[in-house]
Amino acid sequence: MHVPDGFLDAPTSIATGVVAAAGVGLALRKARTELDDRTAPMAGLVAAFVFAGQMINFPVGAGTSGHLLGGALAAVLVGPWTAMLCISVVLLVQGLFMADGGLTALGTNITLMAIVGVVVGYGVFRLALGVLPRRPGSVPLAAAAGALVSVPAAASVFSLLFAIGGTADIAPAKVLTAMVGWHLVIGIGEAVITGLVVSAVIASRPDLVRGARGYAGRRSHLQSEGVGA
Repeated sequence: MHVPDGFLDAPTSIATGVVAAAGVGLALRKARTELDDRTAPMAGLVAAFVFAGQMINFPVGAGTSGHLLGGALAAVLVGPWTAMLCISVVLLVQGLFMADGGLTALGTNITLMAIVGVVVGYGVFRLALGVLPRRPGSVPLAAAAGALVSVPAAASVFSLLFAIGGTADIAPAKVLTAMVGWHLVIGIGEAVITGLVVSAVIASRPDLVRGARGYAGRRSHLQSEGVGA
């Protein structure tokens, strides 16, 4: 979903840059409440995993691409504010060193993937947890639901931005159809990967999954205390 330079006009890019700066600034403040001796090391691993996942791109057309976002997975593992920072760092490194996404479009990409992807993914995750049985097995299912919805949601927001300030000579309706259609498929894949990764971590170290705290029972407590490791 990396947006290249010049794909959106200057006013739209500036507006998303302001949104991205505000979101990252807020995340820097709020992440202090999430980071601890377990979350901090996990954040580095999450950023590396998302970086690797986002390097697998699928062409969508008109200079854009589709790939795994990782926002829901990151939010479930390390918390939404820390997840925003992880995804933002990944996008910055990709823009600077990998030519993946334009630097003038960095604010747009952060808005779409680090903010929309995380907020929607984590929001759906929490809603799903509210209706699923209160047991550890519900956490991967809720995480998968968050991932499934977050990807087309970010694609839809991009389509709206393109309709407002797109510079390519393409009908906004076609962009919406292509982006949401492709990202629904990608969302299914992301849901499967997110569910499997969260399930695997919960099976071995449930104390490392921030979204599972309160769901993993006595085993998580013992592991956090270093008992039975």
